[in-house]
Amino acid sequence: MEALTAVSAACLTLFDMLESIDKTMEIGAIRPPPQGGRPIGQLAGSMIAFDEALRLLREAAHPLVSEPVPIAKAAGRVLAEAVTARVDSPPADCSAMDGYAVREVDVPGALRVVGESFAGSGFVPTVEPGCCVRIFTGAPVPADADRVFVQEAVERQGDLALIPVAVGEARHIRRRGSDFSVGDELLGAGDLLTPRALVAAAAADVAEVEAWRRPTVYVLATGDELAAPGDAHNRPGAIPESVSYGVAALAEQWGGTALGASRLSDDLDLMGRAAGEALAHADLVVVTGGASVGERDFAKAMFADHGLEIVFSKVAIKPGKPVWLGRAGGRLVLGLPGNPTSAMVTARLFLAPLVARLFGRCGAHEWVKVPLAEPLPACGARETFARARRAATGAVPIGNQDSSAQRALVEADLLLRMRPNDPPRKAGEVVEALAF
Repeated sequence: MEALTAVSAACLTLFDMLESIDKTMEIGAIRPPPQGGRPIGQLAGSMIAFDEALRLLREAAHPLVSEPVPIAKAAGRVLAEAVTARVDSPPADCSAMDGYAVREVDVPGALRVVGESFAGSGFVPTVEPGCCVRIFTGAPVPADADRVFVQEAVERQGDLALIPVAVGEARHIRRRGSDFSVGDELLGAGDLLTPRALVAAAAADVAEVEAWRRPTVYVLATGDELAAPGDAHNRPGAIPESVSYGVAALAEQWGGTALGASRLSDDLDLMGRAAGEALAHADLVVVTGGASVGERDFAKAMFADHGLEIVFSKVAIKPGKPVWLGRAGGRLVLGLPGNPTSAMVTARLFLAPLVARLFGRCGAHEWVKVPLAEPLPACGARETFARARRAATGAVPIGNQDSSAQRALVEADLLLRMRPNDPPRKAGEVVEALAF
């Protein structure tokens, strides 16, 4: 409880800080950067290929600490340790049907019903020659019985059951341990606890599992032009800040916990303080915008006083060339472009695997082959990820491929991968695609 209280207090401190930052932005307070600005030139690097950027990302990101999680709250978590069975399943030979447990040597015949066997009762009547036991699905089978006749095949006359000739191979008995036995590994380290996997984990008779902690994520949206949704129409030149909502939701989709988001004006001192607060409380800080070379592009400079080390500074892709990854204050920092489509494409390509790896999960990039329903233009020198939508006939490229498009994001559910200098693709040709 003390630990939870400390975390809550820390989050409140962060939120109080960022609330004051939002208020500063709302009144338009902009202070010029210090003379000469922050020295970030030595942090800039050359543009690298997409696959190389992913390799560096994988090297930089590792699962966080593990923790015991009650089985009732483990859905969606990633196992840090394997789950092994503490019981046999089924725990005894049991019936797969409602019916009558008999000795096969006694059938066909009129057998006396000497008792009943229910699931979980713990009592199993004995089947003697010329007798049978009324039995229900999941109930233990008497030791001397070797077949269960389904109730629909049996005629009941008082305490007698008229058992017909056995037909077919099915005995309708589930043998003890036929599903799994004590000590069997049901789930491995790294497995995601999907609803189906959760059934197996609970069936192992464990009260809790050891799972990787969810990474916490904070989003810092930068730009003087940004306003809270609902307020932009009140300020000339303002636009609704939209990207942070999609970025935070995507982080949670891949296993993160979004602590929140804040809009920051292009004030380097203010941004530096916000960066420090975010680094103090989040495992991963995501910055949107400010990654180009304009006079007020401070996305990297705001982390300079916190020991920013660049992992990569830009990637040869379209859209999203300015995407960058670094370390500061012992945390990871991911910089995304400010244009909405660019931000969401790079978030899918880089934020999803980054959060997944911190969460102990793999497989954020599952490329599949899909046919084109319509032609796709040639690719330029940068690897390109065209937005497309699924259709019965294949992938249909979205008409508006502009990096600032927002309405087009509603339609797009695929990213089509085009390698540098790929030629035009015709309808019917197969391309690589990633769920978007």
